[in-house]
Amino acid sequence: MLEHIFGSKTRIKLMQIFFRHPDQTFFVRELARMANLQLNTIRRELANLEVVGIVMVADKVKQFDGVKSGTERSKYYKLDSGSLIVPELKALLFKAQVLDEQEFINDLKKKAGKLNFFLLSGIFSNDGNSPTDMLLVGEVKENVLAKLVKDFEKIISSAIRYTVMTEKEFEERREIGDRFLYSVLEAKHLVVVDNFRLN
Repeated sequence: MLEHIFGSKTRIKLMQIFFRHPDQTFFVRELARMANLQLNTIRRELANLEVVGIVMVADKVKQFDGVKSGTERSKYYKLDSGSLIVPELKALLFKAQVLDEQEFINDLKKKAGKLNFFLLSGIFSNDGNSPTDMLLVGEVKENVLAKLVKDFEKIISSAIRYTVMTEKEFEERREIGDRFLYSVLEAKHLVVVDNFRLN
């Protein structure tokens, strides 16, 4: 949908990355890996986004746990949160993301097998403490599920962690008070299918 408005899937992928991580800085190779696109394509779209004031060159090297990523010569970019256009774009991207997620959920319900319980957490509920993004319980067609997830990961430019259990495994884990299962159930979540009537 958004490519018809913005005219470029690459531009949308980059905006989704920046808007999902508004406080982070990224270097070009990192963005190319995340978006699964060529460096020159990324550079061209970054230049376009910089001209219209959506991203800006960051003045310091990004670090993870004190370890520098990229090199001293790497050019870093971040979302220009002071830009007047950013709040409007954020709202538009959020609405588009909701539509994409709804389509993904509907596809899973129709094609991924017989689901007795289906829960969304993690990236779907903005809970970074959840140990998984999706929990699916039932007779799951794992090959179909893997393909649907892979296709959706390309759309959102982010990895999805998912957990599959049989009904028997789910019930056994509930009975013994399994730490993993209860950490999922206690995290912020949305239940899509609940044939066990847990809620």
